[in-house]
Amino acid sequence: MKKFVWLIQASLFYLFTLIVAAFPRSQSIRIGKKLGVFLFRILNSRRSIAINNISKALPFMEQHPSWSGEFKTAEEIAKATFMNLGISVIEVCRLYHAKGDMLIDSVEVQGRENLIEARKKHKGLLVFTAHCGNWELMSLSCNKLFDEHMWAIARRQTNPYLNSIVEKMRMSYGSKMIYNKNALRPILGVLKNDGIIGMLADQAVFEDNGALIDFLGRKAWANKAPAIIAHKTGVPLIPAFTHRSGDRHVLKLYPEYTLCGDRTEVGVQKDIQALSRYLEDFVCAHPADWYWIHRRWKRAGDEMQ
Repeated sequence: MKKFVWLIQASLFYLFTLIVAAFPRSQSIRIGKKLGVFLFRILNSRRSIAINNISKALPFMEQHPSWSGEFKTAEEIAKATFMNLGISVIEVCRLYHAKGDMLIDSVEVQGRENLIEARKKHKGLLVFTAHCGNWELMSLSCNKLFDEHMWAIARRQTNPYLNSIVEKMRMSYGSKMIYNKNALRPILGVLKNDGIIGMLADQAVFEDNGALIDFLGRKAWANKAPAIIAHKTGVPLIPAFTHRSGDRHVLKLYPEYTLCGDRTEVGVQKDIQALSRYLEDFVCAHPADWYWIHRRWKRAGDEMQ
């Protein structure tokens, strides 16, 4: 019975992506915004999480030098965040069905020279990134934009049929995948062979795997794997984030981050804090482009999280 349910779920998912991918690209933003507003209205729990997160971060952001000043309230940012997610759903469906060439071609790359410089070392490359803008676009566009393959760390779907569909779709543009369970060995293998690993490092982790940092004015647990791997391998590490600008995307690649040199827990915490500052600056400049709807500050002393 479970296999039958899984098969139905996978079939419905594929049918949904196929229908959405059939929409003309010219209508993607309009339809995506409507989808986002719809989700904002019906996903009460996620809407509440987003508004609560933003409300607590807003005083800090408003005092930050990078603050955009575009929004006045947490509700405005939350709604815009859902609209961005809705547009991203439409775009990803098109990408998954190999209809995203025009979208990728319209990506504005800032800091391309930073990627080129890091690749000269031939030690692999670790990209520190986050759930910003259309984060799927970053790995899916890497082959076309830079003639490189990016390995993304992903969670295996419980439904094996659904997992096979998503895996095949993600690889349609040359993207590669490593599943997050027991991922360290394959990550090291890719880096040893001069490959590129993209790590979404902005979600809450357990204390054993994390470093306690300051993020948007509050304590948060951050994944310390990027710093540990960079220390262990000597691989260059660059922060990179993408945000939406009208009907296109901007991908910003920063210069290689220089590790503090201290491999102790204190040093790792220092490096992760410094890397998280890049994300903090990004969120303040583009508040509607970050994934506010997850419980980023849980287990860090905030009872509401």
